[in-house]
Amino acid sequence: MTSSSREVIVEADGGSRGNPGPAGYGAVVLDPATGETLAETAEYIGVATNNVAEYKGLVAGLKAARALFPDATVHVRMDSKLVVEQMSGRWKIKHPDMKPLAAEAGRVFPAGRVRYEWIPRERNKHADRLANEAMDAGKRGLPWEPSDSTAALDTAAARNAATLPPAPSGPPGDATAGAARARAALATGTGASGEPSAGRTGTGASAEGQGRTGTGTGARPGTVTHAAAQDDGLFAAEEAFTTPASGDFEAQAGATGLTDRGAAVPTESAVPAQPAAAPAQGWSAGPDMGAPATFVLLRHGETALTPEKRFSGSGGTDPELSAAGLRQAEAVAAALAARGTVQEIVSSPLTRCRQTAAAVAARLGLDVRVEQGLRETDFGAWEGLTFGEVRERHPEDLDAWLASPKAAPTGGGESFATVARRVAATRDRLAAAHAGRTVLLVTHVTPIKTLVRLALGAPPESLFRMELSAASISAVAYYADGNASVRLLNDTSHLR
Repeated sequence: MTSSSREVIVEADGGSRGNPGPAGYGAVVLDPATGETLAETAEYIGVATNNVAEYKGLVAGLKAARALFPDATVHVRMDSKLVVEQMSGRWKIKHPDMKPLAAEAGRVFPAGRVRYEWIPRERNKHADRLANEAMDAGKRGLPWEPSDSTAALDTAAARNAATLPPAPSGPPGDATAGAARARAALATGTGASGEPSAGRTGTGASAEGQGRTGTGTGARPGTVTHAAAQDDGLFAAEEAFTTPASGDFEAQAGATGLTDRGAAVPTESAVPAQPAAAPAQGWSAGPDMGAPATFVLLRHGETALTPEKRFSGSGGTDPELSAAGLRQAEAVAAALAARGTVQEIVSSPLTRCRQTAAAVAARLGLDVRVEQGLRETDFGAWEGLTFGEVRERHPEDLDAWLASPKAAPTGGGESFATVARRVAATRDRLAAAHAGRTVLLVTHVTPIKTLVRLALGAPPESLFRMELSAASISAVAYYADGNASVRLLNDTSHLR
């Protein structure tokens, strides 16, 4: 059958947990003759009403059908009486939020090529399940992935697309052993059983809030088709690290991570040793670890010391947010409320973090719990000074501090080795207490960089290649098997 005479069925559904509340949609394209699944699409859309989610599901389903067969005729089946009647022209569209969505749906195919049918909810289970999968993924701070779907696509390519990463053992977030096993598996081309590993193909960056795109269809994010599904990659730019010299600290803060903007972390020997690694699972399918504990890592907003690049840790004046910092806190609060995924908030005890956390909590209707382990490094006698001022007053102590994570700042401050042990212990405790939940940790540069570095299993100098802006968002997920996944770093899109 040619595409000019092809007919397809689109089933779509949308839902909102709260109406308005966290919302998502799902849609499936079916072959009317065989019932074969031709494409699935789903997406978490943040806080929205049920009707908005229904319309977005319709639009996504129509676009998925057009990507497969641009000249097809489409039979849309939905359990939303409102959408079916409005799109059929029998009911007037009055709500301002519905009008642009209905217009968008009407533009996907020419008039007369789409017909609508209302069906009971029990006959729309496929799309309903996809919508719930998208909302569940959004609750965990993740985009919906085709691998989330429990419906088997009827092609060998789709069946072979789903693969799982190796599952290292050990404390949550320490990836050193897992990374070594993954490299070994890739080098040999085998999994734990000795069989060739399933290959991963495809390119493209994965952005938060977007799904995985099917190959060669032009379908929207979150769509998988009968063609082989691609795996998303994460791409990050690195800046070369150079050892700081005396002089302007502002030009060096991003590289060295000094002051409240960041800090290096200890060598591997400075943190507790990990138990022996379990046998590698390679890239073969492993046991379901369940939903991870997801930490959304929020750096506090600016204080008066931030733009001046001054050391600002836990041993200084405990400054409040500046006017700019308060605006940043409101902006990030609005962004997190729109995502609708944060379930709990934990904050450093320092004022700038508690103020930032309070702004988010007010938007989300949550309480804030204070965690001492999330506080910034104590910089001792260097608190409030610039890098250049420390170089002038304490040159030998500064040289020692830069050379070794075990060296402490002048006057009894904390070494980075000490901070890393504190942060690792806090990580383990919070991950165990919040398994399967998404928790916002409002903290500082040193704790955030330390968590990211340990999750990656990266060497200490990797901290010098991270930039963390005020009020930026990062995210790390911790699984029950001890594996960790860095999902976001230094997102400042909400501040633009």
